[in-house]
Amino acid sequence: MKSSMVKMFRTALGITAFLFVGCSQKNGSPVSPIPGGASYSAPTTLGYLTQWGSVGAQTGQFDGDWGVAVDAAGNVYVADGLNNRIQKFKASGEYMTSWGGPGAGNGALNNPTGVALDPSGNVFVTDSGRNRIEEFTASGSYLAQWDGGTLGGFLVAIAVDASDNVYVSDFSNHVIKKFNVPGGPATQWGTKGAQNGQLTYPVGVAVDGRGNLFVADAGNNRIQEFTGEGDYLTQWGGTGNLNGQFNWPYGVATDSTGHVFVVDEDNNRVQKFDGSGAYMTQWAGDWKASDQFDMPAGIAVASSGDVYVTDTGNNRILVLQPK
Repeated sequence: MKSSMVKMFRTALGITAFLFVGCSQKNGSPVSPIPGGASYSAPTTLGYLTQWGSVGAQTGQFDGDWGVAVDAAGNVYVADGLNNRIQKFKASGEYMTSWGGPGAGNGALNNPTGVALDPSGNVFVTDSGRNRIEEFTASGSYLAQWDGGTLGGFLVAIAVDASDNVYVSDFSNHVIKKFNVPGGPATQWGTKGAQNGQLTYPVGVAVDGRGNLFVADAGNNRIQEFTGEGDYLTQWGGTGNLNGQFNWPYGVATDSTGHVFVVDEDNNRVQKFDGSGAYMTQWAGDWKASDQFDMPAGIAVASSGDVYVTDTGNNRILVLQPK
């Protein structure tokens, strides 16, 4: 059975009906047939290095693990949404610490969905239930917060570039927000639509070494690339389950060599592309298997090349072998 927390997240945003239109893999229904001769990689075992987590509220357990980030030392930070906290682990999965808790005060969290690190190792969190961004030290000490702006917004993912610019996806307003100074005024781009530079339910965001921003434009089943100032550069994707296509792309990450990794949530796979959007490979798995995906969401790539994925429907972290 598909995770109730995933349904809750989407239903709360008023888009449940949208998700069931044009999606080929829902609630265990089969993937649509593949045209003859088309390029398709059938689900296989993931080839993962390790995994940890289970459903619950104890240390090391999750209830809606949406976002994930990895620091320079290989430590892993997880936005444990419905437990209203951030959990920190060693690369091996050993629990280190956690912080948050429901409420409106400094350091409290209400359905955190995104987590990212700045070059100094500080932790930025999209506190979606309060429409704000909070900043913490790597050990969880509260530093600052600021309002996400725009009435009715729902902040999902977050990324920080080498110059400390903060980028946030505002899911329900169909825009990307950029904060040059934490807490300062935001610039933003995007309007709802399917043209170049338009967005429909943007989710994951990631910045590469050039300072360009990749956005998982989930409602349009594509990745769009922008400059750090919001100028449209290129896009790739399309609806489906062939190589390079998507069914609700969620998380996006880049590595040190410029490769782009995309969580293709409703196809239960992660796809890898080069910096221009050319398909390279994938990790795929039928959600029914115990060692495979069930609606994966967030993704981060460590300096070692290991790929960390929040396997949200299974309430765990999967660490994938580089390839």
